[in-house]
Amino acid sequence: MTLLLRRYRGIVGVILCLSVFLWLGPGVTHEHPFAGTDNTYEELRMFSDVLDIIEKNYVDHVDSKKLVHGAIQGMLKSLDPHSSFLSPEVFKELQIDTRGEFSGIGIVITMQNDMVTVISPIEGSPAHKAGIKPGDQIVKVDGEETKDLKLWEAVKKMRGKKGTKVLITVRRKGLAELKDFPIIRDVIPLESVRSFVLKPGYGYLRITNFRDRTLTDTKKALKKLDSSETPLKGLILDLRDNPGGLLDQAIKVADIFLDKGSIVSIKGRSSAHCKTFSAHRDETKHHYPIVLLINEGSASASEIVAGALQDHGRALVMGVTSFGKGSVQAVEPLRDGSGLKLTIARYYTPKGHTIQAKGIIPDVVVQERLVSETETRPERHVKEKDLKNHISAKPKEKTSKDLREEINKIRGVKVPGRELSEVAKVLLTNDNQVRRALETLMGWQIFSKMAR
Repeated sequence: MTLLLRRYRGIVGVILCLSVFLWLGPGVTHEHPFAGTDNTYEELRMFSDVLDIIEKNYVDHVDSKKLVHGAIQGMLKSLDPHSSFLSPEVFKELQIDTRGEFSGIGIVITMQNDMVTVISPIEGSPAHKAGIKPGDQIVKVDGEETKDLKLWEAVKKMRGKKGTKVLITVRRKGLAELKDFPIIRDVIPLESVRSFVLKPGYGYLRITNFRDRTLTDTKKALKKLDSSETPLKGLILDLRDNPGGLLDQAIKVADIFLDKGSIVSIKGRSSAHCKTFSAHRDETKHHYPIVLLINEGSASASEIVAGALQDHGRALVMGVTSFGKGSVQAVEPLRDGSGLKLTIARYYTPKGHTIQAKGIIPDVVVQERLVSETETRPERHVKEKDLKNHISAKPKEKTSKDLREEINKIRGVKVPGRELSEVAKVLLTNDNQVRRALETLMGWQIFSKMAR
């Protein structure tokens, strides 16, 4: 069972691009392609016949390898948006280890309605600083339209050496015209945990994504917060715009705050793809109340943590419904150096709720900013359920026929020349969700004393 975790380190809720790193594990063992039904065998014979006809009769000479790769791409395109064929070039790039440094613009993207769509900019990245927002559709890169590009081709065009410039043109809901963003590529920040004291006794811990050092850095941050003049009486755990990352790190972070019970379970068609990950009693106690913040950009690993703490009653989840990426991908190396990324299972919270296409529903719905009577509420961001061919929340039965600017700058980002108290002040002034979370924690302290 430990092997399953090692194999599927990558929950990669969405394709983490342009920085570019993808969490990979060794391939799984598959049955021989002819081990299926007689119908499958006949259909493969038909495929072979078509390939033979094209090679012998097409007006120009064709590359059989190119034809086969195109057929595989088409096959996977008929599945969910997270299953894909990786060319040898792309597969090699995506095997870069998460501990390295990467240059690019730093955004998390997916394909929605055949458009390259931003799930979330990586905090502190050039794209984040330039003002790229979740839900933006990238229609052009350096003047070239992206509508006919595959996702990896769009990624390749936006990546580049530090210091080089790229022009990103986006379509944004609420804007009548396209908007250009000239962005200077840079090394993507790898720091995933930031923290500071909002008020004496009340800490703020932000996890921007789950990397190989997230558990270690989270423990250090909690120890530092709790060793302040006033020990922690409450914690705000901010997972907003956290697109996911390493499965083992998400599980271990949730385990910090849980003593027993399930954290997450994985269920697929094969018994090899089914496992439940459980919590363990920790020597360090964290008995203070927690308010956990999520939004539309919280996906995959961050949804696992939110779901676990919510189901165990360990945290009050506040914000808006998360992205809803609750599926597991495994990457299989193929014999020619290419790779096959395939969805093999779904995630379930401790109470058995599916995350896929539904997301984590907060206990208390709070918008990121207050909306005045003269304003209309902003358009919602793209979510997993909006993606073409997204897989459903439940497995299909087999049948015969058979998918914010200032706040973002302050939110957990180190601000040169500012003391932490000033950063906290700006955050509490501008961020409605953080302010409400702090009020909730302080109110809990008052009522808990009254109940004694």
